[in-house]
Amino acid sequence: MPQNHRHRRDHVLLVDGGRQLNGRVCISGSKNAALPLMAASLLTKDRVTLHNVPRVADTQLMAEILQDLGARVRDTGPSSTSITAGEPVKHEVDDALGRRMRASIVLLGALVGRGGKAVLPRPGGDAIGVRRVEQHIRGLVQMGAEVRETDTQFIARARRRLRGARVVFDLPTVTGTENIMLAAVLAQGRTEILQAAREPHVQDLAKLLQEMGAQIYGAGTDEIVIEGVERLHGAEHQVIPDYLEAGTYAIAVAAAGGDVHIECSPPDDLVVPLIKLEMAGVHVDTGEGTIHVVRNPGRPLKPVDLTTWVHPGFPTDLQAQFLALMTQATGESVISEFIFENRYQHVLELLRMGARIRIDGKMAIVQGPSRLHGTDVVISDIRSGAALVIAALCASGTSELKKAWHVDRGYQDLVGKLGELGAQIQRVDESRRTAPSPSGTFE
Repeated sequence: MPQNHRHRRDHVLLVDGGRQLNGRVCISGSKNAALPLMAASLLTKDRVTLHNVPRVADTQLMAEILQDLGARVRDTGPSSTSITAGEPVKHEVDDALGRRMRASIVLLGALVGRGGKAVLPRPGGDAIGVRRVEQHIRGLVQMGAEVRETDTQFIARARRRLRGARVVFDLPTVTGTENIMLAAVLAQGRTEILQAAREPHVQDLAKLLQEMGAQIYGAGTDEIVIEGVERLHGAEHQVIPDYLEAGTYAIAVAAAGGDVHIECSPPDDLVVPLIKLEMAGVHVDTGEGTIHVVRNPGRPLKPVDLTTWVHPGFPTDLQAQFLALMTQATGESVISEFIFENRYQHVLELLRMGARIRIDGKMAIVQGPSRLHGTDVVISDIRSGAALVIAALCASGTSELKKAWHVDRGYQDLVGKLGELGAQIQRVDESRRTAPSPSGTFE
């Protein structure tokens, strides 16, 4: 049984900058894929076994939520988890648990799909702006559910079996697409999702559901068709690698300099980010499940503009990291964020490190190169944390990154993996940390 998890909020990351990254790193399973896959286990009474599950705080939290609902969750290997949601399964997600993670919203479709009712707290997670769920709700209502919203909860009920519907999203939404998929696989009749999200983790959810007996067609396109079935059975499934983790390491090498083989992750999910790195003057080679990134720190980086968009566009979850990279480019770059309205929280911390960035509406205008210097900064969310780590790798002296637990939510052993590549990084208890020596290295 997974251990009961609570975030350790008294840890900080200390990063001594100025070191290149060299070697090989193996990418872990995708957090964004694993969470809806775990939710999908509620749709059958049989056992679902997932391999390549990342051991991060968010998957541990989802395991806690499933256990609280009545499922049996066991770790069966270093990265394998089995989930059996027999009878009974509760329909109400614990308020304290659900609020700690935005992805808990995918339990809405799974619980209504299984038992016809669900009560969820309004979810928390990263503070990167309002993530509207009206499209999720509207789709479930079209399928016959009654959904009531309060200031603190979503309360859904289907008085009879859900029925198929034609669900049209205004804009592609990953969790919205996942929620409707989870609700539709056991619904009566045909469901069509138009303007569906195409992200790799949406495709991975469809693959697991197919392995469980669902009839799903078109995942990976903007139209997904689901023919409802009477029941689903257990399955064994390999979680896809985390292309966002791979992209983060690729950007880190580009920023700090060095020569790194990023393994265990197919490059096809990172076409646009890798092209942007090449435009910046970084050498990128790709192979079967590998990405080779080389940058001579003596060679200036070129400024590159980018706009975040839904897959296969540039991922919003790599925007902060690429912005940190552009502080080291020679000239002006414009980063435009069109997915979330409040995803520049890392900018204030980068300014404190010496970056030159101006925010103009949805755009961040970056002037480089900046001589970053180590200082104390605060991590506000998972990807901002990755960006500040990248900036700290480039900075002179030692940076102290507070609220490091955010990074633990999305990256498996970031400290250990970067350390193996040659970074000087460590996690310490804030109340017991050893002060840096005058030279900026750790005592």
